[in-house]
Amino acid sequence: SICDALDITPEQLLTGKGIDPEYKDADMDYEVTRADIKILKQIHSLGDEQYKRLMAYIFKNYGIHFIFVLVCIVLSVVASIQGTLFMQRLIDDYIMPMIGQETPDFGNLFREIVRVAGFYLVGVAATYAYNRIMVTITQGTLKNLRDDLFEHMEKLPIKYFDTHSHGDIMSIYTNDIDTLRQMISQSIPQVFSSFITVVGTLGSMLVLSVPLTAVSLIMVALMMFVTGKVAGLSGKYFVKQQKNIGKVNGYIE
Repeated sequence: SICDALDITPEQLLTGKGIDPEYKDADMDYEVTRADIKILKQIHSLGDEQYKRLMAYIFKNYGIHFIFVLVCIVLSVVASIQGTLFMQRLIDDYIMPMIGQETPDFGNLFREIVRVAGFYLVGVAATYAYNRIMVTITQGTLKNLRDDLFEHMEKLPIKYFDTHSHGDIMSIYTNDIDTLRQMISQSIPQVFSSFITVVGTLGSMLVLSVPLTAVSLIMVALMMFVTGKVAGLSGKYFVKQQKNIGKVNGYIE
């Protein structure tokens, strides 16, 4: 690749730091031009497009299932937030007034405890439901992907199989597809769940205490900044890992 030829990182190439636009390596016999850098920038921006394509692929066969998953995620998050908020009312309105009473009435307290338990029960049922449905969505989508890949490879010329090792081709069906499995079954539901949780929790925090909410937001912003930096540095190594896995499989085969 271009980065290997220049012995620099993709970020350096995209930003122009540490690279001469007219650089030419005598050993690689490869000239890096501004057009190459433009192409790399286009490749770098494919993340959102690929995500949209993946979502469209999922909705093509499992649209209703995925909508039901989103509904269950909302129910799970709302039940969790409601149960947490209700603890304040439970303590302030039912437990504290009974302290010091000679003959406290536990009837109202019991009913409220049952109500809180109902909130959590709904959350548990919704969580189980969307996790169970995501198994069906994930495995079905991966099967369709493998079938489509196989049909596409049947149409490729012989030259492709002569220039690619068997292990590298097999790695597409195993390691690369498995990476998609993790994204579909874990990352995508977690993104929606986290977003709804953040919105609901933020609203609840603003109702309870604005100053404490401001302090929490500052800490969250700091954590997101650090996490973004670490993720940016680790992303390039993940790409290299997937490529090296394909090379190792090709060597083994």
